Amino acid sequence: MAHMGTSIALLLLMIVLSASISTAQNFKCNSTAKCRTLVGYPSPNTTSIGKIQTLFNIKNLRTILAANNLPASTQKNYTIQAQQVVKIPIPCVCSNNTGVSNKMPVYNIKKDDGLWHIAVEVFRGLVTQDRLQAANNISNPNVIIEGQNLTIPLPCSCDSVNNQKVVHYAHVVEKGSTLESIAQQFGTDKDTLVRLNGIDDSKLLADSAIDVPLQACSSSIRPESLDSSLVVANGTSVFTANNCVKCNCDTANKFTLQCEPTNLKLPNNVTCPSMACDGSDSLTLGNTTTSGCSQTTCAYAGYASNQTIFTTLNTTSTCPGK
Repeated sequence: MAHMGTSIALLLLMIVLSASISTAQNFKCNSTAKCRTLVGYPSPNTTSIGKIQTLFNIKNLRTILAANNLPASTQKNYTIQAQQVVKIPIPCVCSNNTGVSNKMPVYNIKKDDGLWHIAVEVFRGLVTQDRLQAANNISNPNVIIEGQNLTIPLPCSCDSVNNQKVVHYAHVVEKGSTLESIAQQFGTDKDTLVRLNGIDDSKLLADSAIDVPLQACSSSIRPESLDSSLVVANGTSVFTANNCVKCNCDTANKFTLQCEPTNLKLPNNVTCPSMACDGSDSLTLGNTTTSGCSQTTCAYAGYASNQTIFTTLNTTSTCPGK
């Protein structure tokens, strides 16, 4: 009888978990442009940032470091605690009005892996078993082969929200959360979360991913620049212009993108181009000068294939009430 009770309990648990997986939401994506988005990965155990980099197939460690505002000198053995959330940048594309990561990451199946385990325990609910099965044309979810590679279709979107550019963030819901608490945490509002995800608090499931729009910084990047689609979320940084420039977005700078030379040692003895500001004999990228109530900054405006860095002078008033 005790064995039967245990079996029933396990069956009920699997039904609940399956229901959670099947009701996870797609991220709406009607845009035709590709973009860079973020997913939040809550580490299941204590690990290193280098192992997370490998799991998500991120080519350059600096990409993750910038997204999490960690120093560029941070090493791969940097400790990530259990349940600590790491922001992972991913390339996003739209298909059939749904956003999905662009052919990455790819996961190599280990011994005794199952689709449920990979979706829920390895990738922490950022993807579902059903979507893993569909994305990889698996006819029988109970038959997968050790050593086989699986494409992991992470949720994303490139759409504007409330007529503003944002960075969509796949947030794994914590137990006890409400849409209101999530909205307050990420600087948005409950109505926006309801509209984006098509859910209310009664359908908000712990350990599933929802779409949270992060406010992005305004910038002076030219339309013809190779990184013209660059959108940087509040609280994050990115490397651009072939790693010659680092751009940061935060509330302290009134959501205006702040960029500066990286001064990094680049591979193959690559030398970064001049970053003297157009229209100024004294300012270089990131430098600021003040005169009276005016503050002038040499701002980043993009780059070209011939290694040219574009800059522009941005002038703002520093006097109260102006």
